[in-house]
Amino acid sequence: PMEIIAEYGTVFMILAIVFGLYMTWGIGANDVANAMGTSVGSGAITVKQAIIIAAIFEFAGAFIAGGSVTKTIRKGIINPEAITGTPEILLFGMLAALLAAAVWLMVASWQGWPVSTTHTIIGGLVGFAVAAIGVSAVNWGKISQIVASWVVSPLLGGIIAFGLMISIQRLILRTDKPFENAKKWGPMYVFLVGWIVSLVTMFKGLKHLNLDFGPWTTFMLAVGFGLVLAYIGKRMINRVQIDESADEEFHFASVERTFVPMMIFTSCAMAFAHGSNDVANGIGPLAAVVGLVKSGGEVTQSADMPLWILALGGFGIVVGLATLGYRVMRTIGSEITHLTPTRGYCATLAAATTVVLASKTGLPVSTTHIAVGAVMGVGMTSGVAAVDLRVIRDIVASWVITLPAGAVMAIVFFFTLKGIFGTSCVPCP
Repeated sequence: PMEIIAEYGTVFMILAIVFGLYMTWGIGANDVANAMGTSVGSGAITVKQAIIIAAIFEFAGAFIAGGSVTKTIRKGIINPEAITGTPEILLFGMLAALLAAAVWLMVASWQGWPVSTTHTIIGGLVGFAVAAIGVSAVNWGKISQIVASWVVSPLLGGIIAFGLMISIQRLILRTDKPFENAKKWGPMYVFLVGWIVSLVTMFKGLKHLNLDFGPWTTFMLAVGFGLVLAYIGKRMINRVQIDESADEEFHFASVERTFVPMMIFTSCAMAFAHGSNDVANGIGPLAAVVGLVKSGGEVTQSADMPLWILALGGFGIVVGLATLGYRVMRTIGSEITHLTPTRGYCATLAAATTVVLASKTGLPVSTTHIAVGAVMGVGMTSGVAAVDLRVIRDIVASWVITLPAGAVMAIVFFFTLKGIFGTSCVPCP
């Protein structure tokens, strides 16, 4: 068996890189579009600006903080012990899972369905494990957690977004002087963004850079970062002047404009949080393949994440967003409910907060589900009628199909690869 890896090692590496790039392209087209959809849909930034912001912050998130979730994906879902003697089987499996996920993401992005890249790749891994090892190799407990997260993620995102939106209505929109209050409270909302995101990053992401602060230091640093952002935000908000002509027809036009600088901060935050959380999906299996080939076929549970792989992942994501991201952005940004900058702000901050909480607990939740839930939560503050339930129905259906779709395609690709590179059967039953 080892000979297969020795003989085709380079081919496998090249395949892994190609599939990995294809997968991260899909992540960009689907997932990043989610992260950016609220900002673009609310009119705070243009698609072009979204691509630039994502390019910088997704890349930074992946590169600086993309270490910790990868392990959950590689370790928890399937138990590779049964195939430690036949590493090439694991290799075919990882390649099959990558390709299956990439294809499904492309189909979903083309349809404008915001699906979960996390669950797609997990579906791929499950399909391969069932085909190659048997049903017992899958950690079904983890899978049931994932199914639960279809409810929990959007609910959490929705509740936080709903709460934030109500606070903005109470403190700003439904007051006698909305514009003055927007200027007064605006910096506090910017502070929240800075604080949450820096907390996430420090708690979660800096392990592999060997920067480890204690909880207290982390908390204080995050507060400091929040205050700096709040100050910059205040300067930006103070530049916004009341636009009498716009306010005549729409009383809150100027208030909404004070939230545009905040949306810019939240979209940067969301891109960073997303890069740190979801890059793992595309490059986890890729790193596993590279590790296998380099070690000559040793099946290890944890492999170091080479920086060039993180960079590759960041690159694929940006290209995906730039080429096909507009379809999913449209769904999230304008089809679920009507978004304004204040609403977009609440949805994005709520989503970023939920992602942070989730990655702190190591749950493979999906940014997508959270973002969709958050947008719904914001819409709900205006009553159920403000949310397009048909769109929600299609989105939820696409979530349910994701895992099985990934699994079925992975099984097909697995047997194809096994056929091409030919091997004797796994430890035969």
